[in-house]
Amino acid sequence: MSYMEDYKFWLEDDYFDQATKDELLAIRDNEKEIEERFYKELEFGTGGLRGIIGAGINRMNVYTVRKATQGLANFILKQGTQAKGVAIAYDSRRMSPEFADVAGLCLAANGIKAYVFESLRPTPELSFALRTLGCTAGIVVTASHNPPEYNGYKVYWEDGAQVTAPKDKEIIDEVQAIKDYHTVKTMDKEAAIAAGLYQVIGKEIDDAYMVELKKQIIHPDVIKEMAEDIKIVYTPLCGTGNLPVRRVLSELGFKHVYVVPEQENPDPNFTTLEYPNPEDPKAFTYALRLAKEKDADIVLATDPDADRLGVYCKDAKTGEYVSFTGNMSGMLIAEYILRERTATGTMPENPALVTTIVTTNMTTPITQAYGVKKIEVLTGFKFIGEQIKRFEQTGSNHYVFGLEESYGCLAGTHARDKDACVAVMCLCEVAAYCKKHGKTLWDMMLDMYEKYGYYKETQYTITLKGIDGSKQIAEIMEKLRKNPPKAFGDAKVLRFRDYQLNRCVDMETGEETVTGLPKSNVLYFELPEDAWCCARPSGTEPKIKFYMGVKGTSLEDAQAKVQELTEAVKAVL
Repeated sequence: MSYMEDYKFWLEDDYFDQATKDELLAIRDNEKEIEERFYKELEFGTGGLRGIIGAGINRMNVYTVRKATQGLANFILKQGTQAKGVAIAYDSRRMSPEFADVAGLCLAANGIKAYVFESLRPTPELSFALRTLGCTAGIVVTASHNPPEYNGYKVYWEDGAQVTAPKDKEIIDEVQAIKDYHTVKTMDKEAAIAAGLYQVIGKEIDDAYMVELKKQIIHPDVIKEMAEDIKIVYTPLCGTGNLPVRRVLSELGFKHVYVVPEQENPDPNFTTLEYPNPEDPKAFTYALRLAKEKDADIVLATDPDADRLGVYCKDAKTGEYVSFTGNMSGMLIAEYILRERTATGTMPENPALVTTIVTTNMTTPITQAYGVKKIEVLTGFKFIGEQIKRFEQTGSNHYVFGLEESYGCLAGTHARDKDACVAVMCLCEVAAYCKKHGKTLWDMMLDMYEKYGYYKETQYTITLKGIDGSKQIAEIMEKLRKNPPKAFGDAKVLRFRDYQLNRCVDMETGEETVTGLPKSNVLYFELPEDAWCCARPSGTEPKIKFYMGVKGTSLEDAQAKVQELTEAVKAVL
């Protein structure tokens, strides 16, 4: 059907409720808006759905969520694992509880038991819950750090990680095979509960999750010793992190944890935030104000679904608060875990650190310093989770830490996704350890730069919305793929990796090898002196991202090099 035929179908068919029809009637004179809502179906990608909330096939609503869930149910039934059930969690966004219920009742109508959290929970706790309950899959309703008009729906498999190949494509095929909304099942909630197909979960999972988090602490004695001295400011950015983060810090003994009152409670409109993303310095406006008032040592922010962590730390020399990138905070935790596990004799045999191709190259000298294997995977924490499963199946390695540049990391294997709750806990332990030895986190970071090199990374992002934007993003990638630049400014491209075509080209000799990773629409340029650039379209937003990294001899040198590389990338584009 054309977009206008789809629009009329939604207006006229009895399947859709009156509120939906009223919303669509309100745009009847706006053909551009009708086209945006109906020119394509909201894509069920390898991670699930994400889009603007509203009526239409290219929007997040109860009908598109139910249809996606029917596709997942069809896949589960074909796998023959329906008896295990599915765990469902949701965040603080608009329609999140409703979408969670819609998904649960669709599963129940297909004879698949749904375990639904009683109220909002962090994404990593969903990963933990489905493994604890022995479920075949999990769903979390969240749009992570997107603006308030968005919501999303992510699918996890029984190992606790987001679905990976080939299951991701097979689920997508099942969703796309549904052409008639009338074939999508649902049932009454009371009937589902009575049939034992809908169960509310909560406290018992929370308690078990806390136990697992605290197992990652290396020096509980240091925390107890410094608990009175260290001051922590925390903001959950109006999301799911408030209760679990406060609980774990309290149970560990930290005495001075100050939560930003304006951002403490769930708020689907994110009223105090332009953008609920801990990568955005503006998200820290209220937290830094409170930090100065309390003279805090460390300032922390988790995103709405509490899988990403943003960090500021006080520089004792200047009295100012320094921001940490995801690479920096991840490296602080990695160095601490590797160093202290080695020192205390608690490092497992054949230890491995898992990272992504766009994460800092500082991971190389750190893992070499402690005899830990470094494994690189594609962008996306599900690929890190996949490696944990592989280690368990083969016994080849023991996972000690995993991180990606986008403010996400995981200590422990209780979850198979990035976990900001465990990251907060670990970083507070590191801060306590530093304070005991007369240092700050910033001092420790400077020590690491001196030891390993002044690594610095940045991103350049181009946002291109709508139908035309998608085409432009595809054109940029195709141009770089067919005619890869031989240099960025003065930096020659040494090797060019095309993960979509599984080829790695030595730009001097022309020799070709394979990338060794799954196919993905990602281009990577290796440059001299441990510098690099990587291009990839975002999987969740209308953006194309250019990741860059350099290694300098000082903070100033690294900053100059990364600025130079950024300008060179812009010039090529």
